[in-house]
Amino acid sequence: MNNTPLDTAALDHALRELRENAASWAAAPLAERIGLLERLMPGIRDGAAELAAAGAHAKGYSPDSPWATEDWAGGPWALAQNVSARLHVLRRIAAGQDPLPTRAVHEHGGRTRVDVFPATGWDRLLLSGYSAQVRMPPGTTAEQVRERAAGQYRGRPEPAGVALVLGAGNVAALTAVDILHKLYAESQVVVAKMNPVNAYLRPHFERIFAEFTERGWLRFVDGGPAEGAYLTTHDDVDSIHVTGSDRTHDAITWGTDDRAEQRRRDDQPLVDKPFTSELGGVSPCIVVPGKWSTADFRFQAEHIVTSKMNNSGHNCIASQVLVLPRSWAGTERLLDEIRKVLCELPARSDYYPGADRRLAAVREAHPEAESYGDGCRLLVPDIADHDDVLLSGEVFASALGVVRLPGETPAEFLGNAADFANDTLPGTLGATLIIHPATERAHRAVVEAAIADLRYGTLGVNCWSAVGFLLGYTPWGAYPGNTRQAIGSGIGFVNNAFMLEDVEKTVVRAPFAPAPRGLFTGSPSLSPRPPYFVTNRTGRTTLRRVTGFTTAPGITRLPAVFASALRG
Repeated sequence: MNNTPLDTAALDHALRELRENAASWAAAPLAERIGLLERLMPGIRDGAAELAAAGAHAKGYSPDSPWATEDWAGGPWALAQNVSARLHVLRRIAAGQDPLPTRAVHEHGGRTRVDVFPATGWDRLLLSGYSAQVRMPPGTTAEQVRERAAGQYRGRPEPAGVALVLGAGNVAALTAVDILHKLYAESQVVVAKMNPVNAYLRPHFERIFAEFTERGWLRFVDGGPAEGAYLTTHDDVDSIHVTGSDRTHDAITWGTDDRAEQRRRDDQPLVDKPFTSELGGVSPCIVVPGKWSTADFRFQAEHIVTSKMNNSGHNCIASQVLVLPRSWAGTERLLDEIRKVLCELPARSDYYPGADRRLAAVREAHPEAESYGDGCRLLVPDIADHDDVLLSGEVFASALGVVRLPGETPAEFLGNAADFANDTLPGTLGATLIIHPATERAHRAVVEAAIADLRYGTLGVNCWSAVGFLLGYTPWGAYPGNTRQAIGSGIGFVNNAFMLEDVEKTVVRAPFAPAPRGLFTGSPSLSPRPPYFVTNRTGRTTLRRVTGFTTAPGITRLPAVFASALRG
């Protein structure tokens, strides 16, 4: 045990400076805030290659490896896209417009919905066929949504304060966009504690956010659990946001001593400050039976494998459980294609601390587990026990389990799948639903009911739900209803460029098949195979070019983006 006293001088100094400058940020006019975001873009663009390379080196592969695509997607591009989304909304307000176009807010079946993506013409070109809609809770009217959006920029300013962001250790952009949320959505200055796993990102963030640190509105600090615990209880911290696990939240809120559970039962937290969180869970990928072509099976196998093996499965939104119809003839065919994709991918290591232990637990529970990529990827093709290790907790590593459910028709299967996901799997952050357009058209009411019933903060229809994190316009967080005593996947939403209140869930849609084949499946679009697919041969180049475009949009940049995307 390390009994060395904690040196808090640097932490105290950072918080003191932030406290002194909190009022100046809260009072910063809109034009100044927009200018700061605009000046972030060149910094993101100029250091994008170094930021992506830092992630690749830390994970054990070369920056020119095919795996490095994920470091562009979850690093510089995700950050640039988030900044771009905030700029779009704030520029609308600065121009005297409402944050939301009037036509974007509408009522359907007595419930209010908000179309948040695509938001610009560039969105329609770069992500053709993709859309996102935010659904509001019962009783929320369209008028209320319009009035409440971006309230702090429309006469309801947030009070000055200091926020603590406890950074994520996996995806590079997570800490950066959490900082932006606290600054721009809540008007609080930020102390950001880097996670020890990716503390190597600190100099990159300090360079990008240099103007914010120079003005005393942002401070980066390092440290482990001791430093984090000190900061959470500090009098100069007004609110907390953490991206991590439910264990981290509970340790902060209730402690780790023998009285922790009693405190939870009595609702007597050690830290009683506004506390938002994004904490992951066991995310399902539900495949609805239908009439698929050979190309459909291959494409969706690549899609499913990407949703699990991106970042070695070290994602809070990684598809951990593949839910398949027991009686569908396509179930075994899809699994065979998944096996082929797993075999074809180059080997890599699971870099996140504890991954080897968690994978060992999966192997112990499933001696029959199939191993791919020199043992770095596991597939458990048939799980029957609902207490299984893959169903009861987040593995946060490269293991995919398969659950087969009954249902002779899409309607029967979807009802069973929604009940299983809602009632058996822990967590409500995100789920993915894969369905052929012809099947959806034939069972539209049933599919709509399943989308409404699934209790997840983000539901991806024919796209991995993680896309909801990348877009920036879409609120990102757990389905509402968690409490600090039963935290689940967390409380609150981040990103959310339109700054919507009272969010229930986001539904993100993508084409079932890439162009040009999508023209024949009923989901027409110009989008080829997504560049973030682990099988995309030019994904790294495409995302490098997309990052450049997002930081400085221009028609002359599009041909190079499209040329690389089509080659993928």
